[in-house]
Amino acid sequence: MGETLVNFKRLSSAAAVLSVAALALTACGSDNPTGAAQSSPSGDQDTAASVSGTLTGAGASSQSSAMDAWTNAFAAANSGAQVQYSPDGSGAGRKAFLAGGAQFAGSDAYMSEEELADSKKVCGPEGAFDVPAYVSPIAIAFNLEGVESINLDAPTIAKIFKKEITKWNDEAIASQNPDVQLPDTAITVVHRNDESGTTENFVEYLKAAAGDVWDYEVSGDWPKDIQSENAKGTSGVVSTTSSTDGAITYADFSAVGKLSTVNVKVGQQYTEISAEAAAKALEAATPVEGRGEHDMALELARDTTEAGTYPIVLVSYHVYCSSYKDQQTVDLVKAFGNYVVSEEGQKAAQESAGNAPLSSAIAEQAGAAIDSITVAE
Repeated sequence: MGETLVNFKRLSSAAAVLSVAALALTACGSDNPTGAAQSSPSGDQDTAASVSGTLTGAGASSQSSAMDAWTNAFAAANSGAQVQYSPDGSGAGRKAFLAGGAQFAGSDAYMSEEELADSKKVCGPEGAFDVPAYVSPIAIAFNLEGVESINLDAPTIAKIFKKEITKWNDEAIASQNPDVQLPDTAITVVHRNDESGTTENFVEYLKAAAGDVWDYEVSGDWPKDIQSENAKGTSGVVSTTSSTDGAITYADFSAVGKLSTVNVKVGQQYTEISAEAAAKALEAATPVEGRGEHDMALELARDTTEAGTYPIVLVSYHVYCSSYKDQQTVDLVKAFGNYVVSEEGQKAAQESAGNAPLSSAIAEQAGAAIDSITVAE
């Protein structure tokens, strides 16, 4: 394997992916939105100066706010270029990418082995690869008049979303919140009705942390036999929950607005959702084995018991081809991709979406992966 993968696997922990220190570092970044394009994490100085054309992407709705910031800043800095992104959901984005309908995908789940094999049809013999672009905790968000937050352990969360607990004043909830006045209000579960990386990340947590209760397979599709309210995309579930007293859902933390949130029990303590707590949860993540040289997919430790961590975290990736048909497209992909993972790009996303930025170490790895993209032979 090449030097990039070797270096990546030498990272002792996923603190290289995300760190609290990185949160502070972004405050020192330049306000120049061209910073990544003109000085990428991998040292490429020239790519963005002459890029032009339209880059098309589709995928994760969790990235919507961040993507707006990225595309607007990138277009402002490169008058001949624009990026169009359709937040149709991770599954739809990967399908569009694999069908040749998008030049990159945003996905809250890394590509499966089958998808990587299929990508060779549109990306050439080296196929596609995943690079982390956006990191954020997934909130368990609810709408209950007079209640701003509650404490819940994993089995209780699983029982709520399985609809085994149906009232907010159920003893399983009340016993963990003795100081909260819980009403006798029915719980309305709201889930995604589209194939979603956010769903996959959420149920992966339920399976790992409450496997005795959550006996469904991990999937980007919500279990069909759990009949509940549903909506498309992050904005859809947040909107439905916001308009329904007693509703609960799961969504990217940046998008929940005024909804209340759950403090999740980890070990013997309850952890409030925050970028810092999400950063700590990623410290136990490890690279997925058997991937390509430049693929940066990560396995997350959903069942961590370390206090202060928030384990319901998504790492949202950008999926790129290892090669494209012409130099113009290669230059455009490299310029935009490097801007996204740069300090300036991550700062822009954080200001817009409130997510946690990539660390400098992972940004450098991502930049090297993006700079490996070539013109198809």
